[in-house]
Amino acid sequence: MKRGRLPLTALRSFEAAGRHLSFSRAAEELFVSQAAISRQIRELESFLRQPLFERHHRRVELTDTGRRLLDQLVRSFDAIDTLLGELVATPAQSMVSVSVEPSLAASWLVPRLNRFRELRPDIDVSLDVNSRLIEFRSDQAELALRFSAHDTSWPRSEAERLALVIDSPVLSPALFKSGPALKRPVDLRRYTLLHEENRQGWTRWFEAAGVTDDVMPERGPLLADASLSKQAAMLGHGVALGDLLLVTEELAAGTLIKPFDANVICGAYWLVARNLRDLSEPAAAFANWIRGEFAESRRVLQAQNYLA
Repeated sequence: MKRGRLPLTALRSFEAAGRHLSFSRAAEELFVSQAAISRQIRELESFLRQPLFERHHRRVELTDTGRRLLDQLVRSFDAIDTLLGELVATPAQSMVSVSVEPSLAASWLVPRLNRFRELRPDIDVSLDVNSRLIEFRSDQAELALRFSAHDTSWPRSEAERLALVIDSPVLSPALFKSGPALKRPVDLRRYTLLHEENRQGWTRWFEAAGVTDDVMPERGPLLADASLSKQAAMLGHGVALGDLLLVTEELAAGTLIKPFDANVICGAYWLVARNLRDLSEPAAAFANWIRGEFAESRRVLQAQNYLA
């Protein structure tokens, strides 16, 4: 087909609708009406003489042809977007943009960022603190640090596991001394338990610790993320189910205590990028540094016998 006949506007509308599986979200992204998106896609289907979407009540699905076309368009538009970004932006100072889970950023990454600055003073780090899905477009971060409870595949991205997320009860020394004796895991039920997002974490830990009766924790504050849970525990508000990686330094300093050996694995932290083998030099330097920092945190936990 001659390039002059390529229906570029329709292809752009289809690519956005296909990625979102939503005509309305595609319209929001492209700043046009939903009717305009529908019209462009109908014209493209008429041009191709075959459907690209299966239309259902309040949702759409891609046909086999639609999936083939979307895969090619996403790769092509992303490559064009990346090249244009490189041609337009030539900052005097090297920059790496990293998207980070909020609790990981607050409790673990930010306290260590000065180490990267000392190692590479020529690279500035821009942190985008959020946990939403990221597609690594030119206006987004080049790297992401994400938590996943499962072996999650991020669409059109690569992921490398950095560390398991291992939870165990932690509390302040003052609460440990003043509260009821902690001789067995079941004794924790006499304490205020701090919950992160939901109450399932404590249920899993009690089961891992051998407490298998039906009386599972149904009370205690619900906190938004691990950093708030850790802060509340350090203030003596209760016992947190701490992510050991995020409380490594507090355990080493004695500002938090781990009363029992029992741990439970609840997921992992991942380094995510569009292509981990094709990073910019600043991003590659940051990725190598972050691998080393995770390895060091694991080594400290093992040396202190916290991973029993």
